[in-house]
Amino acid sequence: MTTTREGTCCAEMAMVCLTDFEEYAKEHLSKATWDYYAAGADECCTRDDNLLAYKRIRLRPRILRDVSVCDTRTTVQGTEISFPVGIAPTAFHCLAWHEGEMATARATEAVNTCYITSTYSTCSVEEIAAAAPNGYRWFQLYVYRDRKLSESIIHRVEALGYKALVLTVDVPYTGKRRNDIRNQFKLPPHLKVKNFDGVFQEAAGPAGEEYGVPANTLDPSISWKDVYWLQSLTRLPIIIKGILTKEDAELAVEHGVQGIIVSNHGGRQLDGGPATIDALSEIVDTVQGRIEVYLDGGVRTGSDVLKAVALGAKCVFIGRPAVWGLAYKGEEGLKEVLHILNDEFRLSMALSGCRNVAEINRNLIQFSKL
Repeated sequence: MTTTREGTCCAEMAMVCLTDFEEYAKEHLSKATWDYYAAGADECCTRDDNLLAYKRIRLRPRILRDVSVCDTRTTVQGTEISFPVGIAPTAFHCLAWHEGEMATARATEAVNTCYITSTYSTCSVEEIAAAAPNGYRWFQLYVYRDRKLSESIIHRVEALGYKALVLTVDVPYTGKRRNDIRNQFKLPPHLKVKNFDGVFQEAAGPAGEEYGVPANTLDPSISWKDVYWLQSLTRLPIIIKGILTKEDAELAVEHGVQGIIVSNHGGRQLDGGPATIDALSEIVDTVQGRIEVYLDGGVRTGSDVLKAVALGAKCVFIGRPAVWGLAYKGEEGLKEVLHILNDEFRLSMALSGCRNVAEINRNLIQFSKL
């Protein structure tokens, strides 16, 4: 609330749920920036299905369970976080808020959860670490044609105390995002992909620039043997992001990775793949607890979080809602998004009869309706 000189209160827009932040961001960001964050591939079927799939899942609440105290804490890779929601790697936070990823890092440190920093950050890994020295962070990695680029950033994040590497595996090529093509999306001149500042100079070449780096920088030849290559470079746990099938989940376990993020890149890569919440069960059944399974895509409410955890996700990660929080009020806005989700999650737990995260299991899900 803001108070005028006369002492009467004029209400700021009350932020009640995550879609309030979405509406604010859509209104206040430039069209090209909004379109970039909102984009899905092709007809956006997978992007939209990520959300709709949650609405098809029904819960089986238990009653009279003494839910006077509900504990939302959990662990990821052995580290305790305040609730099973972290920040997924998304690019270019400075487009939403001038402090960009430094604000994201401070918000996640304050809330005590996990922040997966994107390779495509508009602040460097060093700036992010300095902004929130006690934050719990993983680093999202792409593999480049020039392997030395990938090697050097791995050594940088390891030295800075990032706790895991998240290898994105669903981008041998960038998906076709129609509005970005129509808008000829480019980073504004005052922003750059900070982690590679000076590396590419003006090396865009004949193929031009794609999302802040020269086109064709990513290596489409990446394969399972590159997991072994990464393991030879680092002692950090390796988590694979972008798995949607039981076959690839089994291969991930066989290759000795420490975690899987069930992800379709927010519906920005292959259009027509499954919603992540629909892909989760077969992956959890295949992995059988050998490694942790996480999920991103479509999480907008506390009951979405509850459904994902009930179906076997150790933690979920939010992408677009984090950017909406930044667009609203930077660090404070993102903290608000996380607090709302945590409050909703705690309420959904209580109304379902779960006193702690360990009590959330598949008995909560009505399978006949799936």
